[in-house]
Amino acid sequence: MLWILRFSGVFSAAMMMVVLSPSFQSFPPAEAILSAQDYGPDPLRGGELFPRSSLSFRRAPEFTNADECGTLGRTRPGVCNPGLVHVAITLDVEYLRGSIAAVHSVLQHSRCPGNVFFHFLILDTGLESLVASTFPNINFKVYHFDADLVKDLISTSVRQALEQPLNYARNYLADLLEPCIGRVIYLDSDLVVVDDISKLWETDLGTRTIGAPEYCHANFTKYFTDSFWSKKRLSATFTGRQPCYFNTGVMVIDLVKWRGVGYTKRIESWMEIQKRERIYELGSLPPFLLVFGGQVAQIEHRWNQHGLGGDNVRGSCRDLHPGPVSLLHWSGSGKPWIRLDSKRPCPLDTLWAPYDLYNHAHQ
Repeated sequence: MLWILRFSGVFSAAMMMVVLSPSFQSFPPAEAILSAQDYGPDPLRGGELFPRSSLSFRRAPEFTNADECGTLGRTRPGVCNPGLVHVAITLDVEYLRGSIAAVHSVLQHSRCPGNVFFHFLILDTGLESLVASTFPNINFKVYHFDADLVKDLISTSVRQALEQPLNYARNYLADLLEPCIGRVIYLDSDLVVVDDISKLWETDLGTRTIGAPEYCHANFTKYFTDSFWSKKRLSATFTGRQPCYFNTGVMVIDLVKWRGVGYTKRIESWMEIQKRERIYELGSLPPFLLVFGGQVAQIEHRWNQHGLGGDNVRGSCRDLHPGPVSLLHWSGSGKPWIRLDSKRPCPLDTLWAPYDLYNHAHQ
């Protein structure tokens, strides 16, 4: 833990709190879980069959509600129960290990884990059985995302991973989730939550449709091409707004407002313009900036300590931003599970490891 000495002041104290927290200590031995089927289609390989034993996970500990949580968590609640905290996460083969860790972290730190309802967005219909076996007591529902919705809208990006259809499923949450669900937290698959998710759920969005931590010191112009800024009919979309960068991997979304305005169509319209005129380079993020930039409910930065993935260049490890920590996010090309397996982890990757339920014995 000598790397902690590099930090100072409040930042050092905050980091020390995170590292020493009991939440990061090892969990009891867990039972190995295997898929019901030996093989399944890998959507990232054009449907090629892959051995499902390579996606084996250990069974997570059972998480129960604290006494003050009420009676909701004592039985399996219906998806429309008004007392639920709704969390949406994508599941795919490449990032499944990260998704499992993210779910594990949410449950580990929730005072009322029985009140959390997970909405899993998938392309491969075989992955839900792995989730059910790993977390046999959680509340969840699986939604199949139709890749045809975006196949003609996705343009090439700076990284091929950003071109995967499931990256765009967040655009369609208002349509995929039941009409009775008025709010949802969207989480990326490369993060862990180290605080009670209900605190994020209770964010006051005011008149805004989405809430997220904003970073107004970032150079906002770099998220769009010179062609975009040179065309007044396009850049005028920000007239009267003061847009700031925000990361779409952690958002609180008012689905009622979203549906009422029809924001999905607005996002699709910008994606259509992108196909014709090439106005940005970064996958699914810029359309959100175009639609919501300058109109985002501010959430504390503690809820998205992002950029920890860096650029995956050896030695280019990132530090946390100064201040307290509620969520660590390995956005960027470097993922903690890859670096840990390669025996070349960044210091902060060790904070992800306690939530990893991957069963290496079945590789």
